[in-house]
Amino acid sequence: MSDPFYQNVIAVIWDFDKTLIAHYMQKPIFEHFKVNGQEFWDEVNSLSDEYRRRHPEIRINQDTFYLNHMLTCVQQGIFAALNNSMLREFGSRLEFYPGMPEFLGESKRIIEEDERFKPFAIKVEHYIVSTGLAEMIRGSQVMPYVDGIWGCEFIEDVIRSNLDVREYVKEREMSEENRVITQIGYTVDNTSKTRAIFEINKGANKNPAIDVNSSMPREKRRVPFEQMIYIADGPSDVPAFSILKQYGGSTFAVYPKGEWKVDLCQ
Repeated sequence: MSDPFYQNVIAVIWDFDKTLIAHYMQKPIFEHFKVNGQEFWDEVNSLSDEYRRRHPEIRINQDTFYLNHMLTCVQQGIFAALNNSMLREFGSRLEFYPGMPEFLGESKRIIEEDERFKPFAIKVEHYIVSTGLAEMIRGSQVMPYVDGIWGCEFIEDVIRSNLDVREYVKEREMSEENRVITQIGYTVDNTSKTRAIFEINKGANKNPAIDVNSSMPREKRRVPFEQMIYIADGPSDVPAFSILKQYGGSTFAVYPKGEWKVDLCQ
């Protein structure tokens, strides 16, 4: 990187489920396919336990195992023909907490129009880092206000291996109508959320030439940790909270009124 960043950005990093919305984002999927959501999550939990019982040596990522079960439901016809286009449409049905997502745009405007900050070109950027589905977030009302999303991704148009030399194996062109999600492209879990923080910190999300794993002096990083605010609700955010607390950032836990159960800042 030839020139240092100006470090004039305040980055607000949001979880999604039960932080910006009151429930899990998969709710519109369950409603569309007439699936009991609680039964789906119960199956996810019981299946991961059963796989561990059958194969004690393997590791199961509890944060993202639900993605595998979603693909199983697609294959069984429970989530028939589910694809990324449908996920994006389901995202448009998500209902946000009162005042959201308009607050995100308003917070940007307040800072950018404040005469005290104009000489320094200070601005606010909003990011979402979620173990949920990125495509649903992209389809939601929040999209016009955010500057980046980290979430789980599905792949539809799978590229076949060239190792198969049988002549009758042909690449099948798929139209938008007959595509379905078949593979997992990217996952976000409780520890990879910290990677997103470092990508924002170093500016790797803005400049692809920056390797997030490379050493970089703090004075050259795009968004100092001290200028980060992390807002979330659940156990998957504890590592991210810990990182920001360690480096001087700010953290806020979101919870329903009167239902304080866990201190994420510990």
